[in-house]
Amino acid sequence: MSDRFVYTTPLDPLAKPLIDELTYEYDSRYGSFYDAEGATKEMNRYAPDVFTPPYGNFLLLLRDGQAIAGGAFMRHEGDDTAEFKRIWTHSSHRRQGLARKVLLELEVQAARQGYSRVYLTTGFRQPEAVGLYLTNGYTALFDTAADPETIRKLPFEKLLPAGPYVVRASVPASAVHGV
Repeated sequence: MSDRFVYTTPLDPLAKPLIDELTYEYDSRYGSFYDAEGATKEMNRYAPDVFTPPYGNFLLLLRDGQAIAGGAFMRHEGDDTAEFKRIWTHSSHRRQGLARKVLLELEVQAARQGYSRVYLTTGFRQPEAVGLYLTNGYTALFDTAADPETIRKLPFEKLLPAGPYVVRASVPASAVHGV
């Protein structure tokens, strides 16, 4: 079993099964909350190029050549904040710490690309994501004692450690390294 990260784009054929499953999961969790186009509309909210260098990136975690987890970031308001999106683990590979691996790799890459802060939101029907962010140093920007359904979008932030990174350095789509 060999895991490796690949920086690519959301249009990469390797990403399709993972994105399809995420879309299905959004439909399953939020189907009654959104209109008929809910999950598809959400998944198509951003053009694929916002997740490309120099301001964004798209990451897949591959195992034996198949995408088992992934995530992305794009520039948020201002030059110093990356917004993380679509951190996801395939349902048949959960409970292995893969989302945490993706999260940590995205943080390192965001810092390499010159970001000093991460902002993200998760949905009110995703308690696993809330737990992931809270246990990995993210600050909830909402009242954690409130009913999440009354808030709906649950925002978080984290300051990234300063490091010897090159501002807006690009990682080519062909860059690959093992985990």
